[in-house]
Amino acid sequence: MNQTSLSELCIIVPVYNEEDNMPRLEAELSAFLKSASISACVLFVNDCSSDKSLSLIKDICSRNKGFTYISFSKNQGLSAALKAGIDVAQSIYVGYIDADLQTSPEDFELLIPYVNDYEMVMGIRMGRKDSFVKNLSSKIANGFRRMMTGDGITDTGCPLKIISTGYAKRIPLFNGMHRFLPALIQLQNGRVKEIPVRHFERIAGESKYHLWNRLVGPFKDCFAFRWMKKRYINYTIDSSNLQSRE
Repeated sequence: MNQTSLSELCIIVPVYNEEDNMPRLEAELSAFLKSASISACVLFVNDCSSDKSLSLIKDICSRNKGFTYISFSKNQGLSAALKAGIDVAQSIYVGYIDADLQTSPEDFELLIPYVNDYEMVMGIRMGRKDSFVKNLSSKIANGFRRMMTGDGITDTGCPLKIISTGYAKRIPLFNGMHRFLPALIQLQNGRVKEIPVRHFERIAGESKYHLWNRLVGPFKDCFAFRWMKKRYINYTIDSSNLQSRE
């Protein structure tokens, strides 16, 4: 049995060389699962970490109910890790949070009240604790992305998100996909809601982002998204004689 089918919400946590953050992840995620207003579980996606992350993930999953993992054979990047988690999940909703814990699992509770009315509910990071350069590059990239996609989203880079699983599974996989999740939901005529959430400094591990993949890379990806948007096919089946297996 796929254990994620037993929960309403499966929280996907992509992990790449985050051994120093694993103890906090265990503590904060396990605390959230115990207090969550809906049934929830955790799915770690190890992106072929070269440190002790996988070993620590296995230990965490062995001693905590509701914790599972999958692991890549080679490093694939954040978009692939996130899409793999979505493909594996069998819950009603999929959540997403980064392993750096610059957002808190507790703030999923701010998003949960809206999941019945929106196909995606996501955070807007308030009082960001990033460096001036990171904040500036993020502001520039967000503005350019809004102009190119027309998604109207304030902070697409906020990793705290909950998505209806049916919509999430129809998201196409491509490098940079994670930057366009709201726009990709909107392509399916899905509704997106933004909610203010807290933001914290990274206190362990090292950021995997630099000027190139925070600013130049997203610019290039926007043109790829525009190409795909013009050719995207969105269909709805209104009748069928297929029967499910009893």
